[in-house]
Amino acid sequence: MSWGAELWDQFDSLEKHTQWGIDLLEKYIKFVKERTEIELSYAKQLRNLSKKYQPKKNSKEEEEYKYTSCQAFLSTLHETSDYAGQHEVISENMTAQIMVDLARYVQELKQERKANFHDGRKAQQHMETCWKQLESSKRRFERDCKEAERAQQYFEKMDADINVTKADVEKARQQAQIRHQMAEDSRADYSSILQKFNQEQHEYYHTHIPNIFQKIQEMEERRIVRIGESMKTYAEVDRQVIPILGKCLDGIVAAAQAIDQKSDSQLVIEAYKSGFEPPGDIEFEDYTQPLKRTVSNNSLSTPRADGKAELKFGGKSKGKLWPFIKKNKEVETLTLWLSAV
Repeated sequence: MSWGAELWDQFDSLEKHTQWGIDLLEKYIKFVKERTEIELSYAKQLRNLSKKYQPKKNSKEEEEYKYTSCQAFLSTLHETSDYAGQHEVISENMTAQIMVDLARYVQELKQERKANFHDGRKAQQHMETCWKQLESSKRRFERDCKEAERAQQYFEKMDADINVTKADVEKARQQAQIRHQMAEDSRADYSSILQKFNQEQHEYYHTHIPNIFQKIQEMEERRIVRIGESMKTYAEVDRQVIPILGKCLDGIVAAAQAIDQKSDSQLVIEAYKSGFEPPGDIEFEDYTQPLKRTVSNNSLSTPRADGKAELKFGGKSKGKLWPFIKKNKEVETLTLWLSAV
């Protein structure tokens, strides 16, 4: 459908509608701009987060990254940083491929719209001028006709009055003829202007306005196509980084799958083992021997001890206690008492 054929009398409405279209483009540009700012802010926060948890060099924390679980975490930090980089790419591409392009297009569109509506206003003003000329010639023709009619009536009145001189009658007759001629001239002028106006009006509504409205319609349809293409680009910019984001996530998964609990357990053994063997069984200590010796002191057949009792701790760990067991106070006291016997 053609705007020139259907909307020939809606010049002002089309002017408002096309301005709304430009406003929509500018609103979309603002939306994309805010999206790019969010992407940059998000990327910055991700990078800072990744940096925050990086191990400090030459520190105990760095030594801990020999474990596969810590190495996986380190890979996660690196992939998160790369992940942030893709959001920076989104921001950069949206700025270059949408914002800059659309901003330039909006300026061109404004100029084109201004030129089209300027031509429309000019044609409209021309028709208004033609209409004023037509109305002026019509009023003049009407006025001259009335003047001619009054002059004719005056002449007839003078001619019928027997008391009026021939000179006055002749003067009235001449005045009536002049007024008739003026009316005829006004009639011819009005007819000419009317014919010209009708021709101008026909060209205005069937040529000028349709051509101008056709340009405006094409301009508006290009705007609609352009914003649609920009929305596709908006999606494609995101879609282009999806494979890379996927690789970042795959890297995290691969690092997680590379975690080896057995290897980490072996590293713990190598880091903390002392090299000592576990203690053996603890022998029974008989505290009744001093009592028996006292009872059999008078017996010559009872062999006398050498006066000292040895406190034994079993097996190869003789004289050693478990590293996490403290000496019992009673054991210490008994040992001192035996030493004194």
